Amino acid sequence: MNEFLQTPIAFLKGVGPQRAELLRQEINVVTVNDLLNYFPFRYVDRSAYHTVADLRYLDSYAQLRGTLVGINEVAVGRQKKLVAKFQDASGLIELVWFQGIHFIKPLLKLGAEYQVYGKAKMYGNTWNIPHPELTEWQNVGLKTGIQPVYSSTEKLAAKGLHTKGIEKLTSVLALQLKGKIPEILPDEILKAHNFMSREAAFKEVHLPTSEHAFHVARQRLKFEELFFLQMELLLRKQISVSKSKGFIFSEVGTLFTDFYEKYLPFSLTGAQKRVLKEIRKDFLSGHHMNRLLQGDVGSGKTLVALLTMLIANGNGFQAALMAPTEILANQHAETLREMVKDLPIRIELLTGSITKKNRVHIHEGLEDGSVHILVGTHALLEDTVQFSNLGCVVIDEQHRFGVAQRARMWRKNTTPPHVLIMTATPIPRTLAMTFYGDLDVSVIDELPPGRKPISTVHRYESHRLRVFGFMKEEIAKGRQIYIVYPLINESEKLDFNNLINGYEAITRSFPMPNYQVSIVHGQMKPADKDFEMQRFIKGETQIMVATTVIEVGVNVPNASVMIIESSERFGLSQLHQLRGRVGRGAEQSFCILMTGDKLSKDTLKRIETMVRSSDGFEIAEVDLQLRGPGDLMGTQQSGLLNLKIADLAKDSQLVILARDAARSILEKDPNLSLPEYASIRMILVDVLKTKPDWGKIA
Repeated sequence: MNEFLQTPIAFLKGVGPQRAELLRQEINVVTVNDLLNYFPFRYVDRSAYHTVADLRYLDSYAQLRGTLVGINEVAVGRQKKLVAKFQDASGLIELVWFQGIHFIKPLLKLGAEYQVYGKAKMYGNTWNIPHPELTEWQNVGLKTGIQPVYSSTEKLAAKGLHTKGIEKLTSVLALQLKGKIPEILPDEILKAHNFMSREAAFKEVHLPTSEHAFHVARQRLKFEELFFLQMELLLRKQISVSKSKGFIFSEVGTLFTDFYEKYLPFSLTGAQKRVLKEIRKDFLSGHHMNRLLQGDVGSGKTLVALLTMLIANGNGFQAALMAPTEILANQHAETLREMVKDLPIRIELLTGSITKKNRVHIHEGLEDGSVHILVGTHALLEDTVQFSNLGCVVIDEQHRFGVAQRARMWRKNTTPPHVLIMTATPIPRTLAMTFYGDLDVSVIDELPPGRKPISTVHRYESHRLRVFGFMKEEIAKGRQIYIVYPLINESEKLDFNNLINGYEAITRSFPMPNYQVSIVHGQMKPADKDFEMQRFIKGETQIMVATTVIEVGVNVPNASVMIIESSERFGLSQLHQLRGRVGRGAEQSFCILMTGDKLSKDTLKRIETMVRSSDGFEIAEVDLQLRGPGDLMGTQQSGLLNLKIADLAKDSQLVILARDAARSILEKDPNLSLPEYASIRMILVDVLKTKPDWGKIA
């Protein structure tokens, strides 16, 4: 980075040591470069004016020109508010301040003409603008055209660094840029996308000259940010592949072929076959496999995992399958044992509940090689768990495990085992490129034949008795029902049904001995939770009242109804996961989304999407647009969401363009040794020095 960009922010006119320290503490702005990359979060068009009469038709910020015709302090309980009457030719409106009135009141001039900017609200029968931005008309001057709005904090505002104060600093900085901002994108990219220079883009973003110009500038800076992110991910993957040696599984083996030809429970879908070919190619490459397998609920990922592990077994290696909960681990072990019961395969289960005696027996089998497949929870990560020759690890619902936890499985052999990471949460393409950009990604995008689509309906609280009637009809047919709640205990802040009240209401409406009801939640002891689960799995109870603890891994083919209470509290992907707990048998299944009677626009869109679509990837795309990538993926785990101007939810096309550009350059020049890529190489060397190599431990 050049000397100008590294200049401490204290030396910028209008800052000084005290403000510089505050900028560091509050928004992590330390250098000129930091301020340059502190982008406005929105822009307002200050060239247009509205009238008071227009306000009833507006749902956004408005700019008015008029005269102050009254100024009063009004008591509000023990507090006071400042009310100024503002008038133009079309009508009268109140300007209201609840804070800082002793500072603001002396500045107001009765009879003076002002420019007012703010968002109007109806209070009683009167329109008002709370805490407006007010400028005397004679001082409006530059306050026209496109104006940037910056995020600030209470402490910054107290020192004059509110949005206008920060705008003043960025304006001063933008005017000093001439010839001081080096270009970091190669000419081929600038020409291909008709991008303006980096210096011009920075200046336009902070000092916009027109709506079109600042839009073009933002696109250039967004692309640049996404390009270096994708370049980093691809480079990590390239380094990982070049350095990591992997076991070569040269044949599929008799275990695989015997199972495939004699015991396969149903024909593989085209998608399953495609994924197996991709995995087989990895096994033959001599490099370590690091593959993410995405597949919707019920798409047959477990069968692909078994076939993958059988290839490892057939080549003389052991395999492990790690799941996030005991319930899921138990279910995987039972499913796999049932599938391979006619093959000479020993499958063991290792969880926290396994007795010491059985644990010793399992450890001995692992070390002498007689255990072929080990299924378990976090217990697999313990140092005491040693394998004879671990060649393949399957990690289910990978987002439940931390990066460091997954890395410990690598150390179970001198050469790291191949890794297949599975998720039943469909991930939008742009997020997969970013969060798992250093992994190979496989997708199972079709369901096995014969699966009936789940009928999904939306019901309001006022339909409760009809829903109970439907439940009784299904139970009379011999079916079972899930009822899922978002909360365990009642919350004073959230007016939603909760598990305990719900359980009591269900037992009143479905009394013994005609009905049996189970309850499961995260605060129960594992043994009690498992006991209730087993009762439901065996059909001893007809209704399972639960929290989202049953979101992952519970497989009860006889359960045909999923009722999700307060479904407005759930994200789309989670609703889709919960819906996938039913529809596993031959009978028609149903999902009922219960909500309160008043719903927001976004909530209605979520519910309508669930009712309309069963495509997990379409649902994930809508979820991304509504909730953003942080909520969807979890920013803590990824470390990849420190984007300053780009938005993965809104800039999906730019993500794809950036990915394609980065891949094209690395294919042409893998080491970035050509002169035209020197700036890219310099930036990436700095990045790779400061970040851990997630590609090696994904």
